[in-house]
Amino acid sequence: MAVNTELIQQLRAQTGAGILDAKKALDESGGDYDKAVEALRKRGQKVAAKKSDRQTSEGLVHSYIHGEGRVGVIVKINCETDFVARNEQFKDLAHKVAMHIAAYNPTYLSREDVPADVVEREKAVHQEMLAKEGKPADMMDKIIEGKLNKFYAEVCLLDQEFLMDDKMSVQEYVVETIGKIGENIQIAEYARLSL
Repeated sequence: MAVNTELIQQLRAQTGAGILDAKKALDESGGDYDKAVEALRKRGQKVAAKKSDRQTSEGLVHSYIHGEGRVGVIVKINCETDFVARNEQFKDLAHKVAMHIAAYNPTYLSREDVPADVVEREKAVHQEMLAKEGKPADMMDKIIEGKLNKFYAEVCLLDQEFLMDDKMSVQEYVVETIGKIGENIQIAEYARLSL
């Protein structure tokens, strides 16, 4: 099946994939644009998984000021090489993550950063509510797990729904960028100040 060149260009613009990768994804999906986007995202996740244990000792610190100086964010994002740290896609990632932090004000970077006592308190609140509702004990663990995932999506930067694309989390956006750039990328730390 011949794939429309306009569709290939559109797919490249959206995903940052090369011409051959975009054409291959469209061919494999039978010309279905959404399936091709999903296929390219999955390839990006595979690339990211292969690179996840590589050291990230380079990077950049990016600042973003919003609301006429009422909110400020500084974010440190690491990568493997200084070449990538100067790359426009990498700088764009840093800027978008900083904007996201300004808008969503996450409390923690990742699930691992949430103190155990906070997690236990959250579990206890939900256990008490579910017990009052009369939920069976065998269902409580699954329900509480779902409630905790929702909690993490509210307070953890990497789990939050991404400001620029509500179909993915911040972590998924980072993984997608790793697939495009080809290097391991880690959001190392951030600070948000507001009046």
